[in-house]
Amino acid sequence: MTQRNPDTPKPIEAPMDDGATAFDAVAAEQASGDATGATGDSDSADSAADAAAEQEIVSLATEVASQKDKYLRLLADYENFRKRSVRERQEAELKGMGLLLKGLLDTLDDLGRFAHLDPASTDSKAIVEGVELVERKLLKSLAGHGLEIVNPVNAVFDPTFQEALTTTAAATEEEDHFVAQVYQVGYVFNGMLLRPARVVVKQWQGAAPGAVN
Repeated sequence: MTQRNPDTPKPIEAPMDDGATAFDAVAAEQASGDATGATGDSDSADSAADAAAEQEIVSLATEVASQKDKYLRLLADYENFRKRSVRERQEAELKGMGLLLKGLLDTLDDLGRFAHLDPASTDSKAIVEGVELVERKLLKSLAGHGLEIVNPVNAVFDPTFQEALTTTAAATEEEDHFVAQVYQVGYVFNGMLLRPARVVVKQWQGAAPGAVN
């Protein structure tokens, strides 16, 4: 082991500079202050974000309530419109039926008079003429409300408004598919078929053997 010579001088340690010590203290304090300031700024930013989010929630809730109110009002208006439409349609139907019945009152009066005639003292011809008059008045009244008679005698058969009950031979080829007879007239109301006319349709069977054209 090597021993130090006691006569060898010790190294001189440099004394601590007071200025450096003060600088280090100030730097440490500033760093601490910066950290504290950064934390404060972060907390402030978080608070501002929370406030903005809360304000947005309140705004959205207000908008939702407003839209819900508008929807409920619209729903109520539609329900009122639907009820009013049903009521008006029913009133229109009743009014139409009333007008139709009003037009039949005179005919009912005529029928009532004929029903109370004394057959023994009434000429049959007069009765027939009276019934025909009542029929004409009735049909005229119904025609005023849109009723039409389908009576296609000698017309081309139309399956849209006619029903063929049977067929009969046509005398010529030109008469093929023409109506030969109407068993029962049909009726159309404002373009809507109430009952088809029941008819007999002519059908060309071809020239008879030995016939001369």
